[in-house]
Amino acid sequence: MSQPEQAQNKKRLIVGISGASGIIFGIRMLEILKKLDVETHLIVSKAAEMTLAYETDFKAKDLRDMAHEYHPMADIGANISSGSYKTLGMVIVPCSVRTMSEISTGVTASLMTRAADVVLKDRRRLVLAVRETPLHTGHLRTMTQLSEMGAVIAPIMPAFYNRPQTLDDIIDHTVGRLLDLFDLDARIVKRWKEDDEKQA
Repeated sequence: MSQPEQAQNKKRLIVGISGASGIIFGIRMLEILKKLDVETHLIVSKAAEMTLAYETDFKAKDLRDMAHEYHPMADIGANISSGSYKTLGMVIVPCSVRTMSEISTGVTASLMTRAADVVLKDRRRLVLAVRETPLHTGHLRTMTQLSEMGAVIAPIMPAFYNRPQTLDDIIDHTVGRLLDLFDLDARIVKRWKEDDEKQA
């Protein structure tokens, strides 16, 4: 296979990280995608960089270095701003209510919302890992509108049927379920009844 053909067949995923609490989910997403050899295109909001400092010991450069390509929010002319640049789609994890609301209205003032809009218009998978609670009626209406537009609303909610022993277990299960939505199996999800079926 020639190099251009290899590049064309490369799995690419756009990863957006916005300013909601829970930035560790975005960090873990990047770590796992690297292990899966999925090319990542990262966009980080200014609010997310502030959250990074509040919630972790990582620096902004550490986060950028985890991705194959980092794109500044203001770079509206980036490759991922065009539908002709093939990707599996986009996940925003965590996704703030502000980012979610901008996408729902078609606002494309930043690369984050432009890339999301492109994914929607080209009927690719857009997954919004919303991290907010409680939700008022306006939030719920925005989610309904986005769902009708083709986005997948996947709030960050822990599962306990897998009997997590550590916080890392909860984070990995959540990130693994988000990757399932792109048909990417990171082998970090303890699937319901799967072990029982294997033993039967």
